This record gives sequence, structure tokens and C-alpha cells, in this order.
Amino acid sequence: MQIQEKIYIFLCAAFATLIVTGNLIYQKFVYLPILPFHTFELSVGAILYPLTFLITDLIAEFYGKDKARFCVKLAIAMNVLTAIIIGGMDQLEAVNWSKIDNAMFHKVFGFYSVAFLGSIIANYIAQLVDIKIYLWIRGITKEKYLWLRNNLSTSISLFIDTTIVIVFLTIFGVLPMEQMSSLIINSYLFKLFFTIFCTPLFYLAFYFIKNISKANSKSSAPK
Repeated sequence: MQIQEKIYIFLCAAFATLIVTGNLIYQKFVYLPILPFHTFELSVGAILYPLTFLITDLIAEFYGKDKARFCVKLAIAMNVLTAIIIGGMDQLEAVNWSKIDNAMFHKVFGFYSVAFLGSIIANYIAQLVDIKIYLWIRGITKEKYLWLRNNLSTSISLFIDTTIVIVFLTIFGVLPMEQMSSLIINSYLFKLFFTIFCTPLFYLAFYFIKNISKANSKSSAPK
């Protein structure tokens, strides 16, 4: 297996892990006082979520649109499998000495199916938009504008994703209606801040993959 294939598999695995984990833990909401003038109020599932767009941007950059889309579809399949497993486990009766009883298990994981459905819709639409915008900007800019490709495509896509998923969860009663606007604003602003803050990470990953691929190409070239 070539190093490029190994990197692609790792990126897909990391993407799917972030999506599934985010949906599992989304019901816990926290305060994040990371700015001196503003305290973010958002789901813990949203904290690392912007990294999913960083990953698909890297895949689109080095592997193209089709493999980036496959990565998104793979994560959706993993979400469906996780939802089926959790749904089945939720139907089983807990023994009387279990530290996690039926009610507690259902309270924590019972809304996963709703979350994953909203997440699938939001993530699929937003990721396709992100990939398309990223590759469009890539086609009209040079490598020194990596920050523009990543930040602009992700900022637009994150707004679409955040709005869809929070509105969806509000409609189904998972989140309170009176908190909808506040959650959209807080979640999106944090994700935007996180994306900009992680720009150096995108550059680091970009040049790491580029240099490894270049070194591997040279070593495998016929002598």
C-alpha cells in the first residue's frame, strides 16, 4: 500500500470518527470563555466539528472531488450503522444492578437517531458545498492563498451546516425553540473562530502530505 493511500485512509477514518463522536456527545452544552469579550455557549459535539471541513479540504486538494465525496458518504454510512446499533441496545432491558438504567441510557442516547438524521442532511449538503467552493477557489488561486481556500469555503459551509442541524433539532423538540437563534449564532461564531485559529494546522498538514508524497514519488521512481 502506497503512503498516499495510507494517508487517505487515515483522513477518512478521522473524519468518520469526528462525525460519529460529535453526534454521540452533542446533548451536553457548555460555556467556553475563550475570548475576553465573549463566552460561547454551544454543544460539546460542535467543538471539534470544524476539523471535518479541514479534512475534506485536504482530501479535495490532494485526492480530488470524488474521493472527498466518498469520504463524506463513508462517514454517513458509519453514522447509520451506529444509529442502528444504539437503537437496538436501547430496546434491551437493563438488569436491576446496572449502574446505567433504561431511563438514563435512553436520555443520553435515545435522541441519537434524530441527531444523526439532522447531521446527515446538514453534513452532506455543507460538505458538498465546501468541496465545490474549495476546488473552485483552488482553480483560480495559487498555493500561497491556501488560507483563502480553506477559510472561505469552510466559513460558508459551516453556516449552512450549523443552521440546518440546529433548526432540525429544534423542530423535533430536542433543543428548546427559544434557544435556537442563540445557539446558531454562538455555534457558528465559535466554529468560525476555531477554523481561523486552525489555519496553521491546515498549512502544516498540507505541506506534510505534500512533502511525504513527493518523497515517496522520488523513492519509487525507476532508477
